[in-house]
Amino acid sequence: MISHVYIGITDFSRALAFYAALTEELGLVLKFLEPEVPWAAWMRADVARPLLVIGHPYNGRTADPGNGQMVALLAGSRDAVDRCYGIAIGHGAVCDGPPGLRPHYHPNYYGAYFRDPDGNKLCVVCHAPA
Repeated sequence: MISHVYIGITDFSRALAFYAALTEELGLVLKFLEPEVPWAAWMRADVARPLLVIGHPYNGRTADPGNGQMVALLAGSRDAVDRCYGIAIGHGAVCDGPPGLRPHYHPNYYGAYFRDPDGNKLCVVCHAPA
């Protein structure tokens, strides 16, 4: 259903360090890295899509997060959610909801919410039971 998600960033080196650490924990592999553009993308090793792409906005203007927009990344376990949250906070993210169950979504929804160093809202979530 989704081909790719493009997240606008302002400082490519900072964003690359942030997303490289996060995607590594989620088991994603680097599809491409072109610092001269600048942009980079990650994917699952076993499928070509979807891609998670970071880069400067194409129109050359400053990246800014949209109100109500969020990218949710799928984790394989609740422990992975916890580790991703710690990695994100350690790389300059701001907490927007610590790891935990969110039973108002469904009984096994375990997620963590944070904003990357550019203010983009992200969630890492596991839908499996403990």
